[in-house]
Amino acid sequence: MIDTHSHIYSEEFDNDRNETIQRAKDAGVKHIILPNIDSESLPRMLALEAEFPDYCHAAIGLHPTSVKSDYKLELEKVRSELDRRKYIAIGEIGIDLYWDKTFLKEQIDTFQQQIEWALKYDLPIIIHVRDSFKETLKSLEPFKGKNLKGVFHSFTGNLAEAKEIIDLEGFKLGINGIVTFKNSGLAETLKNIDLKNIILETDAPYLTPSPHRGKRNESSFVQYICSQLATIYETNVTEIAKITTQNALNLFKL
Repeated sequence: MIDTHSHIYSEEFDNDRNETIQRAKDAGVKHIILPNIDSESLPRMLALEAEFPDYCHAAIGLHPTSVKSDYKLELEKVRSELDRRKYIAIGEIGIDLYWDKTFLKEQIDTFQQQIEWALKYDLPIIIHVRDSFKETLKSLEPFKGKNLKGVFHSFTGNLAEAKEIIDLEGFKLGINGIVTFKNSGLAETLKNIDLKNIILETDAPYLTPSPHRGKRNESSFVQYICSQLATIYETNVTEIAKITTQNALNLFKL
């Protein structure tokens, strides 16, 4: 299994980060991808990657909720990092209209600029979509046919939205602990989606799957997502792990 989205570099793990990594390994997690938030989170993320090279893989990007009036300065730091070294992906990027719509224009500008860089450096993108599906798809329109690839992180949409993402070509659905929530409705949607379109993620420390809801999430809990998908697709955990792992390996060129 591969946890394609985990923030275990955050302060929530300061007291047991090494143990968290070991639990992930013991659970069968072969790689963990670390999406960035902004320049403040960058040093912590890179320090974790340096401590666990070839296991933890850093992405670089400016998260939409970090897009404020100084966004151009933040973007310059992203560009500088892309010039400085190799990253696994550009992310976490996108549009978030749940918390604040004040900087919508700036969020779109930031999103599209980082997409340009993804194409330039031939990197996949990790897209954050919250209350912004239509705006996100519209922002992606100029890049159709340019071999853009990536993942719609924390997918919770309906079947029509899933098909719109798949029709973009090159994009996967990131499935996390929400699939274990009884009232999410995600299981019914996924029954109509081929496994070739799915990768696993936790979004640790957030969105903890059952049976650990209410507690801090961690990368080892990807096993519960895998188990739930095995139930949905009426197969076994080994098959789910095999297919989703290969999907992630292909997307992120691991």
